[in-house]
Amino acid sequence: MKSIVLIFISSALLFSCDEGIELDTKQSPSKVVIEGVITNTAGNQFVKITRSVDFYQTGATPRVTNANVTVTDDLGNAFQFNHNPTNDVKKVGYYLPTQPFVANIGRTYNLKVTVDGQNYEAQDKLTPTMTFDSLTTQVNTDEKKDPKVKGRYYQVFLYGKEPQETKDYYIFRYYRNDTLSVYNNSDIYRVDDQGIGANINGVTANIFFSAKDKVRLEAYSVSRNAFLYYNDLGNLLNSDGGMFNAPPANPRSNFTNGALGVFQVSAVVSKEIVVKP
Repeated sequence: MKSIVLIFISSALLFSCDEGIELDTKQSPSKVVIEGVITNTAGNQFVKITRSVDFYQTGATPRVTNANVTVTDDLGNAFQFNHNPTNDVKKVGYYLPTQPFVANIGRTYNLKVTVDGQNYEAQDKLTPTMTFDSLTTQVNTDEKKDPKVKGRYYQVFLYGKEPQETKDYYIFRYYRNDTLSVYNNSDIYRVDDQGIGANINGVTANIFFSAKDKVRLEAYSVSRNAFLYYNDLGNLLNSDGGMFNAPPANPRSNFTNGALGVFQVSAVVSKEIVVKP
């Protein structure tokens, strides 16, 4: 069996030093942050736009509500997005398509965002995803002895196939009773095709469920650029800030003109199971 794990690159350096270290805590100018997701399933298209804040600042990030947002494909089709059309207080900063559409595998999509006269663009291609055959559940005996949450000690195992003729990357999402679930708040479950192989035979992650929970597992195909963004973000979130860690840096973005964030175009596959005691 294989596990979907977080990817880390680490190094150790031993030295002694008598000099003090002075940290540069000057704030950098605020930047536009764009999170765009386009998929081949209806209802999953959105663009979220915020502004960056100082690294040590807490609280919600400022939302951008006056942007012009358009997605076009390589066939010349254009899709306009409007800000929070239902006036949902939880969706401030979110832009949704004026007309429903889905992305098509093999097509390339371009996202253009205009904020205060400045244009930001990113491009991504929709690549195929893996095939889900089945999900199974099994008690994790170690977790059962000392569960993080009482009663949650079942793991879910995935079986399927992954096309090996191309280099592919994936983001996995687990839902417990329709709520996104992670083991730690900073976890991002990401993997490439070498990490799972052609025959997916019992891939799992350290997320635990209770008996009678409804579990949904989703896999999103992502491009290498999007994978690098999530890899950088995961490493940043899981850094302990120690003296041997690299200074915090923004994840690599696929946007032009200095914008932060990522434009992700994904094919989605999902499967559900109810945990039987």
